[in-house]
Amino acid sequence: MTETVVSLHKNPEPPAAPNPVTTLTVVPDPAPAKPVPLWLRSGSAIRTAATHDTTRTAARTVARHGLYVAGGARIAAKRAWDGRTAARYERYMRTAEAAGNFEAAAEWEERGQRFRDARHRRRMDLLHSPLDAAKGAAVTTGMGIGGLVLIGVAMAMATGDATEVVTPLMAVIRFINLMVTIVQVVWGPSVSLAPFLALLALWAVGSKQQAAPAWALPDRIRNGEGEPITPSIVVKALRDLGVPALRKAIKDMGDAGASMLGPITIAGCGVEVDVTLPSGVATNEVQQRRRKLTENLSRHEHEVFITIPVAARTVRLWVADSGALDEPIGPSPLVTDDTMTADYAKGRAPWGQDLRGDAATLSLYQRHLLITGLSNQGKTVALRSLALWLALDKSVQFLMGDLKGVGDWAMFEGLAHVLIQGPTDEHVIQVTEMVEGAVEEMNRRIQAPPGTVFPALIVLVDEAQVAFMCPVKDEEGRYYGGAKATSRYYMAVRKIHNQGRAVNVLMWQGTQDPTNENLPKLVREGAHTRASLALGTESQARMALGDKAVDGGAAPNLLRPGLDQGTLVVASSGIDIPKGQSSITVRTHYVDDDAAVALTDRAKALRDGVTTLTLIERGEDRDPLADIAAVIADAPRLRTQDVIKRLSALDADAYGDWSPGDLTRVLDGTGAEPYKSDGRMVVGRDQITRALAHRDADDSASGT
Repeated sequence: MTETVVSLHKNPEPPAAPNPVTTLTVVPDPAPAKPVPLWLRSGSAIRTAATHDTTRTAARTVARHGLYVAGGARIAAKRAWDGRTAARYERYMRTAEAAGNFEAAAEWEERGQRFRDARHRRRMDLLHSPLDAAKGAAVTTGMGIGGLVLIGVAMAMATGDATEVVTPLMAVIRFINLMVTIVQVVWGPSVSLAPFLALLALWAVGSKQQAAPAWALPDRIRNGEGEPITPSIVVKALRDLGVPALRKAIKDMGDAGASMLGPITIAGCGVEVDVTLPSGVATNEVQQRRRKLTENLSRHEHEVFITIPVAARTVRLWVADSGALDEPIGPSPLVTDDTMTADYAKGRAPWGQDLRGDAATLSLYQRHLLITGLSNQGKTVALRSLALWLALDKSVQFLMGDLKGVGDWAMFEGLAHVLIQGPTDEHVIQVTEMVEGAVEEMNRRIQAPPGTVFPALIVLVDEAQVAFMCPVKDEEGRYYGGAKATSRYYMAVRKIHNQGRAVNVLMWQGTQDPTNENLPKLVREGAHTRASLALGTESQARMALGDKAVDGGAAPNLLRPGLDQGTLVVASSGIDIPKGQSSITVRTHYVDDDAAVALTDRAKALRDGVTTLTLIERGEDRDPLADIAAVIADAPRLRTQDVIKRLSALDADAYGDWSPGDLTRVLDGTGAEPYKSDGRMVVGRDQITRALAHRDADDSASGT
C-alpha cells in the first residue's frame, strides 16, 4: 500500500504523477442546435438588402428625381413671384445697401417704383378690356361677314348661280366646325397629359439647378468631383471662408451675395470670376485663406489661382476644371512650323500657354533672365526652348556654360561660340572666365562711338548654383564662387546686370532650389524676367520672383513637384500679364532632344559657320597667326571685327583688348593683310593659310 504524504506548507507540491495509464473518456453528444426562426432569417435578409449599396443608390435615385420636381416647382414659383411683384427690386436694393453702394440702392428703388406704376396701369386697363374686347369682336365679326357676302356676290355674278352667294360663308362655317371637332378629339388626351408635361417641365428645371438635398445627389456631385462653378457655389465658398465681416455682409444682402460676383466666364481650361468684396473686407484676407477657399470650391489647391486686378476691393478667381491641369498642352510652334524664324529686337518667343489657354509669348529684347525651381521640374527645357527660338536669329551670339554636363546643351556645338559642359570645379573656372570675357566685350562695346548697334550676345549658364557654391580660389586668393566683392563669378554677373543691357550683352541663368547662398539677392534682383517652377516654400518663392509678385498672388510653392513639370510663374515686362496683376502662370511647351537637334540644325544653316570653343586656354604664349587661322577656318572670309571677337573668346587675356589696328599690325607683311569686300574690311582664309604655310616653310628652311 502506498502511503500518501500531505505537506502542511501553504503551497504543497503536487504529488508525483503515477504511471501513465490509457484512459477512455466518454464525451456526451452535443445538444442539437436550435433552428433559426424563419422570421429572424427573413429579417436579417431584409436588413442586408436594405443596407446594400445598390439599394441605397436606387433609393437615392428615386428620391432625387422626386425632389427635382419639388425643387423645380419652388424655383418656378420664385421666378413667377419675382416676375409679378417688385420682390426682385427690393432684394437688389437691400444688397446694394449692405454693400454700402447707396447710389445703386437708389437706382433700384426707382426701378421698383416704375415697375409698380406700370403694373397699376395694366390692372386699370383690365377693367375696361372686356367691353373693348366685345366691341372689337362685334366690329370684326360684322366686317368679316360682310366681306364674305361680297365675295359670294362676286362669285354669283361670275358663274350666274345665285347659290354661290353663301359659298364663302359656308366654307368658313365648315372650317370652324372642323376646328371644333379637332379640339374635341385632342382635348381629352391633352387634359390627361397636361399634369405629366407640367411635372416633366418642373423636373427639368430642378435637375438643371440640382435642386435636391446633398444626400440625394449622385456620388460624383456629392463629393464635389467635377462640380461646375456656379454663382451659388462661389458665394457659399466665400461665406464659409472664416471672415466674420464677409459672412455677415453676405447674410445681410438680399440676393445672398450674388451681386458681389461679376460674370463667370470660360477662361481656357477653367472659369474666371471677379469678386467685389463688401466694405470692411480686405483682399489679403481672402488670399491668406487660399487653401480653405479651394476646398470650399471642391478643387485641389493647385487648381485655384487668386490674383488682385485693378479694381478696388476686388479679387479675381481662376478655377480650373477638375483634372484639366493634368492634361498636356500641344506641341511648340517651333516644332510644328519649319519656316519659323526669330527676331531678337521685335519678335516674341513662343513659350507655352497661360491658364486661359492663350499663347504665352516672351520678348527677350534687352532683358536679363533667371529661371529657378526644384530639381527635375523642367527648368532646362524651359530655358533651352527660349535659346532655340533665339538661335533662329542668325545675328545672335551665344556663350554657354552647362554646369550639369549631361548633354542637355550639346546640340549647340557649332552654334555657340563657347560651350563648356561639366560639373567640376575646373568647369566652374572655365565658365567664370567665359563670363569675365563677356564683361570685357561689354566694356569694349560701351567704349564704341555713340549710336553703334551691336548684335545680341547671350551669356547663358545653366545650373548656376554650382558656380555660386564653388569653393576654389585663384592664384590671387579670390574665390570663384560666393557672393562677395572678391568673388569672381558673382562680380562678373553683377557687372553684366549693371551695364550689359545697353549694349545687348545679356545674362541668362538657370538655378535649382534657390537660397541666399546659391542665388545671391543682388543677382536675382538684377534679372528683368524672373520665372519659377515648383518650389518648396513661400520664402523661396519670394527669392525667385520678388515680394511684389508673391504679394500679388504668385505662388510657385503651391505647384506640385513632379506633377506640374513645365508649369512656371513668370514676372516680367516681356510677357502679356493681365492688367493689375504682377505675374502670370505659364504651361510651357515641351521640346525634346530630337526636336532641339533639328532646330539647331536649322539655326546652323542660317549661319556661315561657328567654331565652338569647349575650353578657354589660359596662361600660355599665343601664336596670333595660328590663332587667326583657327578662328576663321570655317569661313572663306570674315570681317575684321568678327575675327577680333573670336580671338577674344579664344583667349580674353591675350586678345581681349585688341583693336583692328592690332590685327592689321600682326598681318602686315604676311600677304594676308585685311582687304575691303562689299565695303567692309575682311580677312581671307586662303591668304591666312598660305601665309602660315610660307612662315612654317621659312622656319624649316632656316632651321628654326
